Amino acid sequence: MSKIKVVHYLNQFFAGIGGEEKADVKPQILDELPPVTKQLAKSLGEDYEVVGAVVCGDSYFNENLDTARVEVLDMIKSFSPELVIAGPSFNAGRYGMAAATVTADVEEKLKIKAFSAMYEENPGVDVFRKKIHIVKTSGSAAGMRKAIPAIVDFAKKYVSGAELNPEEDNYFSKGVRVNEFVEERGSKRAVDMLIKKIKGEEFVTEYPMPEFDRVEPGKAIKDITKAKIALVTSGGTVPFGNPDHVESSSATKYGEYSLVGVDELKKGEWETAHGGYDPTYANNVPDRVLPVDVLRDLEKEGKIGKLYDHFYTTVGNGTAVASSKAFAAEFTKKMIADGVDAVILTST
Repeated sequence: MSKIKVVHYLNQFFAGIGGEEKADVKPQILDELPPVTKQLAKSLGEDYEVVGAVVCGDSYFNENLDTARVEVLDMIKSFSPELVIAGPSFNAGRYGMAAATVTADVEEKLKIKAFSAMYEENPGVDVFRKKIHIVKTSGSAAGMRKAIPAIVDFAKKYVSGAELNPEEDNYFSKGVRVNEFVEERGSKRAVDMLIKKIKGEEFVTEYPMPEFDRVEPGKAIKDITKAKIALVTSGGTVPFGNPDHVESSSATKYGEYSLVGVDELKKGEWETAHGGYDPTYANNVPDRVLPVDVLRDLEKEGKIGKLYDHFYTTVGNGTAVASSKAFAAEFTKKMIADGVDAVILTST
């Protein structure tokens, strides 16, 4: 019996080539399978053979999308695989978008089964979940031990042609409604669920509704020329050397820094701690991310009342929404106590 041939797509980091400094690596076929691919191959078992690993740098793929996706597709096609696995990309946004794009292209253009794996907050999920299968993972590579078995279980069931179920098979629902013949008609099932809901008993809806995070807009500032304006950023702007060690990805903290006597953010005195993008422009002119210079001009011209004496900063790269909310809840109390009227939030 011949083995099922598998190709693994991954980024420069998981390929062992390097981190952000190697994010411009062009598409290539690795001469030797990297450790994570070997782990995947071992877990798949004797009926599967990982015949190749195709890698592309996150920045290169997303910045050269039209050409990169063609190059990657041609490389995958050269192996004549029966299955392509892209990732896991966890909460790495650019990696997730690349992996999902490759997955969609493989299935649509090569007519080969493919799937990806990532965290629920990865933008790849929102953009591609209705088009491809995406196995659920945790937010960081620390969850690799659990991600590999989940990927393997899904791969085997997907290849077998068995019917898939989002709840049972640990992937994000594609939102597809399927007609089924069941013993009880819909009206009775609906009433049964309603009775359980009234009684406070557990039940599972047949049509889950999307959950929207609604934020009530703040009231308009009556007179901005008298308003105290604060700066907050997820762009990672910190004093040079990053004294509080704000993480470059999946941040667990934020920094609070004084702007007293600061009219502009000078190169060599300030920098960005943010990973996931080329920091050159942010480090050369830190005001590009945190516009202190512009706010000082507005302050001098009397167009705003005052720039708040402190700013708050963290890194948006892979940082969980729950952590971001917790940071904001904490430093917002300080700003309210100090009479801040409005906040300008900047990112990368």
